[in-house]
Amino acid sequence: MILDLAKALSFFLSILSLYHAAIFAFFVPGFHWEERLGFALVRLALAACVCFFSAFIFTWPSPANPERHQALTATLPVRLFLWSSACILALLLSSWYLGDLAQQAAPFISNHSLQRF
Repeated sequence: MILDLAKALSFFLSILSLYHAAIFAFFVPGFHWEERLGFALVRLALAACVCFFSAFIFTWPSPANPERHQALTATLPVRLFLWSSACILALLLSSWYLGDLAQQAAPFISNHSLQRF
């Protein structure tokens, strides 16, 4: 029973750390892209530590644990980390590209053309 509670708590902490990394990567105003990318990678590394610690709890060698012989990469917290880090990376690269594209198009967009919308 304590192992199940530890699994649930560690999984919740891994979700929380991934949420914090994603929010910091996109929704912090006042940072340039280079600073935001650096801090996002640090927060993602922290989330990786939390997720792998959670995976160790998921594969704890106990007779009551049915997932004890599972590889670390096959556990739910590590798979969640891999999928979410891939999504965060894809969204970060696309927002970086679209932000640069918007800055290049800014001189061609006037207030008069925007007032029609």
